[in-house]
Amino acid sequence: MRRLAAALLTVALGVPLALHVRDGGSAGASAELTGAPARTSQIAASTPGDFTGLGFDQCLAPTQAAMDAWITHSPFRAVGIYISGDSRACRSQPNLSPTWVETQVVRGWRLLPIALGPQASCLDRFPRYKDDFKINPQPAGSYAAARAQGVVEADKNAADAAALGIGPGSTLWYDLEAFDLTNIHCRESALAFTSAWVTRIKELGHVAGFYSSASSGIKMLDDARVQRPGQFALPDRIWIARWDGIANTSTSYIAEDGWRPGNRMKQYRGGHNETWGGVTINIDSNYLDLSGSGSAPPPPPAPAPTPTPPPSPVAEVHCNGTQVDFPAYYTLRPGAASAARTRALQCLLKEKKRYVGTVDGVYDRQTRRATGAWMRSRSFTPSSTWRRKHWVALLAGQERPVLQVGATGPAVSRLQRALTAARQRVAVTGVFDEATRTALMAYQARVRTAQTGTTDTATWTKLGRGRF
Repeated sequence: MRRLAAALLTVALGVPLALHVRDGGSAGASAELTGAPARTSQIAASTPGDFTGLGFDQCLAPTQAAMDAWITHSPFRAVGIYISGDSRACRSQPNLSPTWVETQVVRGWRLLPIALGPQASCLDRFPRYKDDFKINPQPAGSYAAARAQGVVEADKNAADAAALGIGPGSTLWYDLEAFDLTNIHCRESALAFTSAWVTRIKELGHVAGFYSSASSGIKMLDDARVQRPGQFALPDRIWIARWDGIANTSTSYIAEDGWRPGNRMKQYRGGHNETWGGVTINIDSNYLDLSGSGSAPPPPPAPAPTPTPPPSPVAEVHCNGTQVDFPAYYTLRPGAASAARTRALQCLLKEKKRYVGTVDGVYDRQTRRATGAWMRSRSFTPSSTWRRKHWVALLAGQERPVLQVGATGPAVSRLQRALTAARQRVAVTGVFDEATRTALMAYQARVRTAQTGTTDTATWTKLGRGRF
């Protein structure tokens, strides 16, 4: 296993943020984030509630300026913060306070409060300090010592949450770093500790969440669920560390029926820099599907859940039913123009008040005057020929919202049409699904911009310039 640590990173606004690395599900290592000083507040925020979408986590709670920049410009709406636990790497949290918590909740952030206390006994990089300790591996009394530690830690974590105004009903996440799952006493004591922690944290009014690598802590819990049903208290929600780059909540390490529907999230990408609104933070990326009841998963045998259907396509009507969606967008020139695509071009230009003629599919002089005016407005050299680059830019439009998996609406349809015109064919449904994300990342790779899988500023700029 490799040793990981938190390091400070100065972001573009000159505020100190922290760099960290975490396990992505290998049998090796993961890294830890930090907690918060105990203070008093009356906020009583319950978080994150039901939420599906993207989140990030990093060591120190970012400054308010950084959070404001990211809520405005980034695709993220959830943030992991380390609030408790003596084994966390960054015990000092200069930005974290009850006011910080309240402000983020009011401004639309979903918080993921994390605790990192006693760790598995076979994890050699713990204890980290002189005053922290590992889970007791002694088997006496069915690992009674480990269970007692779990109760004490739950009390501490809940108290630290309350001091920050994170109230009952909130999900508290326990971070158990990657360990050797084949070490029996290490595994069984960790399982006993977790079971006791879950029981106590729920008695205190919280939803029990659990973070670990897919191959160790998460597999440990799913094995207990499947092979020893009813013997251990299991968390209501799981947070899977698996750096496979796929923004979903699946992993081959555990069965698909566990903690579904709606009680999973996945850390799918490890430490990397992202810049939004001029602020750079080194983050881990997460996809959340927390739309369930927050209750513990039933033991098998259980019927396989009916897959949640994707959102319905968003119906759009253009120019009294003119077709604007095509599997390919052809070059148009005088004497050699597709009538159907010419009608689409006339319609789209009419919607932008660039064309005042009839939507008749004839690529005539009036149509060419409209295309020339549009080309000049978008800094293209005017031409009688309407080319692929013009299609890409016209279909992309000029509004540039941040879109991600789960987004719906006309902006998604614009993106899907523009990607299709740019030779990354995708169905125009108005729903940002995995197929759209795959096509977008292929486009980003083709035009040599960061493969974020979201419509960041750089991607919209490339589309707006007609790059393909």
